[in-house]
Amino acid sequence: MIILLFRLLLLLAVAFIMYTAYKFIVNPRRKLDLARDKKEFYFHDNQEDTKENFLMTLKGHVFEGEKYLGTTEDAFEVVTINVSAHDPQKLQGLEREDLYFMEKEILLRYPHASIEWKYPINRLIIHPLKNNDDFH
Repeated sequence: MIILLFRLLLLLAVAFIMYTAYKFIVNPRRKLDLARDKKEFYFHDNQEDTKENFLMTLKGHVFEGEKYLGTTEDAFEVVTINVSAHDPQKLQGLEREDLYFMEKEILLRYPHASIEWKYPINRLIIHPLKNNDDFH
């Protein structure tokens, strides 16, 4: 009887370890950290929950988007998204084209949204580079 009980506990322990390993492998936060370390693009979002912010990474930088629900002509949709960088002091190497790429990815998921970038990113988008004629 004790041997049977021991085998059952051993089987439960193996099942628990396999379940824990599976949850670790498919964890979206781990995937985000892995993409950040590899300097790849990754978008983590739960589109069913409008109160939960989304996270995305590009070129090793992590960005967070706050979603705000509003009305369109037909339904309630996410109409405003505020995007901020987790570490704005380390944005060196990020280009305007990267921001446009991220905007495109956000708009693929939320087509009715207007995107507002928080400081200092908004300085790169709102104020295009000036040519030398503007300084005369």
